[in-house]
Amino acid sequence: MSGAADVAAFIRKQLPVLEVACVPELRLHKAGPASGVGRLGDAAPYWAYWWGGGLALARYVLDHPVQVMGRRVVDLGAGSGLVGIAAARAGAAKVTASEIDLHARAAIALNAALNAVTLAEIVGDMTDGPAPDADLLLVGDVFYAPDVATRVTAFLDRCVAAGVEVLVGDPWRAPLPVERLTLLARYDVAETGMAKAAGVFAYRAI
Repeated sequence: MSGAADVAAFIRKQLPVLEVACVPELRLHKAGPASGVGRLGDAAPYWAYWWGGGLALARYVLDHPVQVMGRRVVDLGAGSGLVGIAAARAGAAKVTASEIDLHARAAIALNAALNAVTLAEIVGDMTDGPAPDADLLLVGDVFYAPDVATRVTAFLDRCVAAGVEVLVGDPWRAPLPVERLTLLARYDVAETGMAKAAGVFAYRAI
């Protein structure tokens, strides 16, 4: 598709707005069997579905608003924007969504508007750069492949060294660096229709 406006129009038309499983306070555009999201391009449209870590992290933020209230928050690997939207709803002072996929960034803007929240910025990948000017980094479902996990772990170490708190949501995928994590909460979630457990973890440097 030729531009952001075309992508946004496609999402509005093809991806119905649904209440989020396990997070019924929020609604998102979500792909279904007839959505045809493959027409958007070659990249896997992870942003168009629910994923366990994001569901758990969004639930945790809404259940524990003190974690984000009045703070500058970054949603890393934002996907649909679910976690950042939850943070904004819970009272974060500023929310930045970081997402590498251009189509996802269009979906994040639509989903934020659906939920009547404002995100300060929607930016691309920041994992190769310095720690952001933020108080809290929320990281859902980014430990899905060893190479990505290595890059993200190095970035999270820079963030912790700069004084940024990091919370991670993940359903215990194999590349998850469990030796760096402290379990804060465990949730039963419905990831893309499949029930599983997902954890919310505090990240620490070693």
